[in-house]
Amino acid sequence: MQNLRSRIAGRQSGFTLVEIAIVLVIIGLLLVGVLQGQEMIENTKVKSLVSDMKSIQVAYNGYLDRYKAIPGDESVAIMLNRGWPGTGGAVAGAATPNGLLVVLPAATFAVAAASEHEGFWRGLRASGLLTGDPTALAAAAHPKHSMGGLIGIASNPGVAIPTVLGLPGVHVCANNLTTKQAAAIDVLVDGPLPANQIGNNTGNLRASTAALAAAAPAALAYDEATTVATWNVCMRIG
Repeated sequence: MQNLRSRIAGRQSGFTLVEIAIVLVIIGLLLVGVLQGQEMIENTKVKSLVSDMKSIQVAYNGYLDRYKAIPGDESVAIMLNRGWPGTGGAVAGAATPNGLLVVLPAATFAVAAASEHEGFWRGLRASGLLTGDPTALAAAAHPKHSMGGLIGIASNPGVAIPTVLGLPGVHVCANNLTTKQAAAIDVLVDGPLPANQIGNNTGNLRASTAALAAAAPAALAYDEATTVATWNVCMRIG
């Protein structure tokens, strides 16, 4: 009897190698599932931002088609006469409409007195082409994207180099992005990157780790291992 009790106690004193192996396999499967889940969440956020940018492009062109005017390039009086709420409109004293949207690159995510970004967002929202509060002003007018940064508009008319990151026209931009996120957005908009992973200064999507400016950004590889700076991306919409 004593020997039987000793054998039972010995069996209960620890795990066998087979049991430990099974536990390790289960832990491994759980870790893989967690990592895959995080990757899926990240991919969903990236696709959500690109979808938002393209929705703004559709809304912008829909506004042009409906009102034969650029959103933001209209006076407050015109917007009020349409019955729209809010006070945001063209910059005071500007000749409107003059066929130009003035939101300089440096003011894309900032609050600038000479910027028409308030009128841009008010027009798209009040017309029903975008969701959001048409009465929002200053910093509050900027939509927020799925990665926690801001979405802004950029246009640079009436200067020697009327471009945003090397491209003319009106652009929708997003800030506060990681290298991995910026690269994924670039691929979704412009297609696969070349072997050197440099695609930030070509195509319809431009990306920069510096402040937005008129000139094309310096060529940088989307190096996820070493690049720690956050990125700004801009996509031409008109």
